[in-house]
Amino acid sequence: MGNHFELSVVGHHKAWADEMIDAGIGEIRRIEKLLTTFSEDSETNLINRNAGIAPVAVSSETFNLIERSIRISAVTQGAFDISYGSMDKRLWNFDQHMTALPDAETARKMVRLINYKNIILDSDNCTIFLRETGMRIGFGGIGKGYAAERAKQVMKDLGVESGVVNASGDLTTWGLQPNGEEWTLGIVDPQSSGKVFSYMKLTGLAVATSGNYEKFVMIDGKKYSHTINPRTGLPVTGIKSVTIITTNAEVADAMATPVTVMGIHAGLDLINQMNNMECIIIDDNDRLYTSNNINIK
Repeated sequence: MGNHFELSVVGHHKAWADEMIDAGIGEIRRIEKLLTTFSEDSETNLINRNAGIAPVAVSSETFNLIERSIRISAVTQGAFDISYGSMDKRLWNFDQHMTALPDAETARKMVRLINYKNIILDSDNCTIFLRETGMRIGFGGIGKGYAAERAKQVMKDLGVESGVVNASGDLTTWGLQPNGEEWTLGIVDPQSSGKVFSYMKLTGLAVATSGNYEKFVMIDGKKYSHTINPRTGLPVTGIKSVTIITTNAEVADAMATPVTVMGIHAGLDLINQMNNMECIIIDDNDRLYTSNNINIK
């Protein structure tokens, strides 16, 4: 999936634990095959190839994931949008060769096909239709969280009472450590991806972080994130990292990027209206902002 997964389970016998982890890995691989854009026969690519042409019959699993994605798009007013794959990426390389931003009109043209409202769902026939020719969907903003949650569920169904699935820093946890304590999670310091600025104890929760500390570009002394605002076509500025804490890894994964796009105050206002969800934001000046129920000591 283009991401590094780490699976941990608590058990009395190594062979049993290895078997459980293998089952979780198998589920991640199954989901990768289903959703990837790197395989011509995936359901994702079948949908994309038929954009503007015809609806595509898909599995109920893919249909339901797209349906949930569209609900998140509606809640975030389009800041999360799986049709981001429609973006023309020729302007964005985010390396030392990038020395200027495109003008606003050019940027908007690059994202003109991004519109979740043009993803047409037919629940009676379990089909997906992309209304505009050239549209593409992708699950980069939600797929690894979904895979982590599914791997956890597969292992729980097999009897694993405690564990962690780490999908490139997006985690879902359940049960307790062997010493009986909750799991300890470190939140990455956006100044240094190898360091931690805060720890928290948790279980039965998922955490996802979106940040510009690993992929960005400096233009005229200003840092621009690799995250593109789907409305403007321009990169997001002002926020170094957003961490979402909630009960489900799929939702945590999907909410981290739109809060970045929406900005500090609008993002926090949205999170504060949602049940069982919290947020930690660090801006470009290292100021810390949190949702109402977070208390960092």
